[in-house]
Amino acid sequence: MPSNRQRLILKTAAATLVVAGLAAAAAGAVVLRAGWYDISATSLHLQPVYTLLESGMHYSVRRHAREIAAPQLGDARQVALGAALYRDNCVQCHGAPGVAQSPIGQSMQPLPGPLVDASKRWKPRELYWITRHGIKMSGMPAWEFHMNEDELWAVVAFVQTLPRLSARGYAEATAAASPPREAAR
Repeated sequence: MPSNRQRLILKTAAATLVVAGLAAAAAGAVVLRAGWYDISATSLHLQPVYTLLESGMHYSVRRHAREIAAPQLGDARQVALGAALYRDNCVQCHGAPGVAQSPIGQSMQPLPGPLVDASKRWKPRELYWITRHGIKMSGMPAWEFHMNEDELWAVVAFVQTLPRLSARGYAEATAAASPPREAAR
């Protein structure tokens, strides 16, 4: 059984934690209600906010995508369809080998990341989930309303080829690609 001194120390520590938590919540409420946090698209988040949001996004994608079974990827027709879809829908924001983001992509906050190394950071099922469902408050749209299943997986298949493409390889792959709606039908 703890002594009176130990109980006093435990009670003091618990009370300190409660008071510190309430003070932090009150400070957060003041910052929120006063509008002091700059949410404009012309300024970056503070690093702790960015880190928290980025971590939460990674955890969420991994959780929601864990039950998705990826089909066989990499068929030449599938990759060609993915190249056309990427060219027409993704390169503006994410860029490609030898292609910078468009001014619209460069003006977004958070800045859309390049997808050249996405297959090193994400599993195919996670890339599919992101492409299909989008990411809230990031500018990444939910493509499930604009692409069918085959097209979504084709984009994933093409994104997986990006690390192996040079600027010339990307230009050749997308120039040779048929317009997506004709290729998919």
